[in-house]
Amino acid sequence: MSQDQEHSQATAPDGTSVRGRLFLMMVLQFFIWGAWLPLIFAYLPGIGFTPWQTSLILNAFPVAAIVGMFFSNQFADRNFAAEKFLAFSHLVGGLAILGCGFTRSFWPFFLLMLVHCLLYVPTISITNSIAFANMKDATKEFGLVRMGGTIGWILAAWPFTFIFVDWAKVKEAAPSGFVDWLGTVLASPLTDKALLDATKWTFIVAGIASLILALYSLTLPHTPPKRAVSGNDGLAWMDAVRLLKHPFVLVLWLVTFIDAFVHNCYFNWTGGFLGASRQAGGVGIPGNWVMPVMSVGQIAEILTMFVLGVTLKNLGWRWTMIVGILGHALRFLVYALLPENQNLIILVQILHGICYAFFFATVYIFVDAYFPKNVRSSAQGLFNVMILGIGALVANSICPWLAENVFVQGAGAEKTINYRSMFLFPSAVATLAAIALALFFHPPKNLDTQTDPGSAPAH
Repeated sequence: MSQDQEHSQATAPDGTSVRGRLFLMMVLQFFIWGAWLPLIFAYLPGIGFTPWQTSLILNAFPVAAIVGMFFSNQFADRNFAAEKFLAFSHLVGGLAILGCGFTRSFWPFFLLMLVHCLLYVPTISITNSIAFANMKDATKEFGLVRMGGTIGWILAAWPFTFIFVDWAKVKEAAPSGFVDWLGTVLASPLTDKALLDATKWTFIVAGIASLILALYSLTLPHTPPKRAVSGNDGLAWMDAVRLLKHPFVLVLWLVTFIDAFVHNCYFNWTGGFLGASRQAGGVGIPGNWVMPVMSVGQIAEILTMFVLGVTLKNLGWRWTMIVGILGHALRFLVYALLPENQNLIILVQILHGICYAFFFATVYIFVDAYFPKNVRSSAQGLFNVMILGIGALVANSICPWLAENVFVQGAGAEKTINYRSMFLFPSAVATLAAIALALFFHPPKNLDTQTDPGSAPAH
């Protein structure tokens, strides 16, 4: 063995070390998103933004997802070392989201959020690229590494259990001993204007995490840019779009849009519903516990992923997806009919994980199994446009308006949200989507010959 080979083996990290580093990368990546997203839907109207201003800010993310499909993901992947692009994006994007914590003026807030999202969304794909490029066996390792993202989202909820605390009240109580102190802290949430003012910390915490990831990215394994392998490669997404001529693909694509819309109704309305007082028709969850309660869904997602394979084997593609969609319908039905049952509302958050794994994760697996290799990644992007882009865009555009103008009762100072009507709406939409999937989604058995755009015989 030469001296160079000995040095290389001595310094090269083993598989476990690399997996640990990639796992931490995923934790930070999704901690950032999970820190600011859950509470922004109630925060924006709370600080005085109109429904259309709120919609514009919320739509920065889905617009960035659509831009990413056609430009930024491919541009970044082919022109920059992945870890350097990750560092740059999280440095600039981190400063932008940090700035959102220090302004309540619409245009500065909107522009900062737009900059953050345009830079953050491509990093979702970039972190996947770094992970796949540095694994020995992606089929065995990626699931464990990607689980770091779900854990990061869950962890993002917990700092606010202590940030959203009325510390003056804690000091006044003068607790003795750690257990008494902890109990007093957890039972002393901020309320009303104080809680609204403290919500700016969601952006500050997200910004700090982004800056940490920017530095950490420079320690990740070098992942060089990928070069295009053919002149038509840049238009691979066009081949994916042509797949929509097949009825089963079109049906799944449209149902994915509906499910993504319903999924984003959850984010638009759940935080405000959980935190609203019982007198106003809400659940009355203390402000410092809203994000941890919502994180129950991500905990359930981890557990659900373990049984997804068995579920697919026993139920098949269609019925697994239908169960995922009906999970939305059931959860919103419980919201509408039993808001006073706080324990049940907390428990039903488990359905969020089932909804995600049984529908969205199943769609990704289905695309990987059914589509030919030459358009597979573009086909994933085609469905991602619905999941992260158009579905969220439509929900973020109309949900603030519906909450302000349609699902209301009373007038003037007595005006409140009619949560019963509000949540019956997405429950009904989800039910119709499940029926459409049951009736019209019939994938063929002979996969590649049905879906490959290049499979037609030559003339």
